Amino acid sequence: MANLKEIRGRIASVTSTRQITSAMKMVAAAKLRKAQTFATKISPYKNKMAEMLSLLAETLAEDNDNKYTSKRAVKNILVIAISSNKGLCGAFNSNIIKAVAEFDRTTKEQTPGVSIKYFAIGKKVSEQITKRGFDLYKSDFESIEKVSYETAGKIAQEITDIYLSGEFDCVKVIYNKFVNAAVQNTEIENFLPLQFKAEPTKFKTDYIFEPDKITIVNKTIPQWLKTQFLSILAESAAGEQGARMTSMNKATDNATELIKELNISYNKVRQASITNEIIEIVSGANAAK
Repeated sequence: MANLKEIRGRIASVTSTRQITSAMKMVAAAKLRKAQTFATKISPYKNKMAEMLSLLAETLAEDNDNKYTSKRAVKNILVIAISSNKGLCGAFNSNIIKAVAEFDRTTKEQTPGVSIKYFAIGKKVSEQITKRGFDLYKSDFESIEKVSYETAGKIAQEITDIYLSGEFDCVKVIYNKFVNAAVQNTEIENFLPLQFKAEPTKFKTDYIFEPDKITIVNKTIPQWLKTQFLSILAESAAGEQGARMTSMNKATDNATELIKELNISYNKVRQASITNEIIEIVSGANAAK
């Protein structure tokens, strides 16, 4: 059994750890509110753009030469995997890494000979992709730290240019979608080529387009891709802070429980020590008679 000095040392250590995890929880909660607000503000604009492109879905289907929607034989795939740069956020990063490994395995089994390369956004997924021997195309550690339209637009444009060059036939995104502070769903979404379905409507509306539909589509799609990627980064950032807040809250609760148990152990050892001292005093007194 540990002595009093050892137990006091452990209590002091766990108390110090609890202070750190409690502070990290409060910081994550503040960042979560900000990230969640930002992600929520993007949604109306993104949804309206998706609605407009859905109205033009028939035009997209008729335009076989559209560079954003035309399908190719899939031989080369680019996967954008988004994680965080830091740890201490529960299973947030490990879920992305598991999804990457599963996607790589199943895709290569189903399509023998296919080439898969990874564009890693975030240190954690970049490290694991390299460690597991997957083909790392490029890494980006800055964009996830400060999500903005400028950073998202820059990456989305880069990815679009790579796709349009013909280097890849398909672009996928693996990320954690924010649901609430305790839940983040790992999603695998298609980024390019675009796939829009015409929304069924009860009444057919004959819209007048100015300029023509093809021009509108070609002007709108690049904007949509940037907005879509901004939304993905914002969802991932909110999910990271939610996972960190939840993880640090659990760590703080566990530290509190451990301190209680250590205090009980300390009191038991202290009581046993006092009892032994009393027994020694009484025994010594009896021996002196």
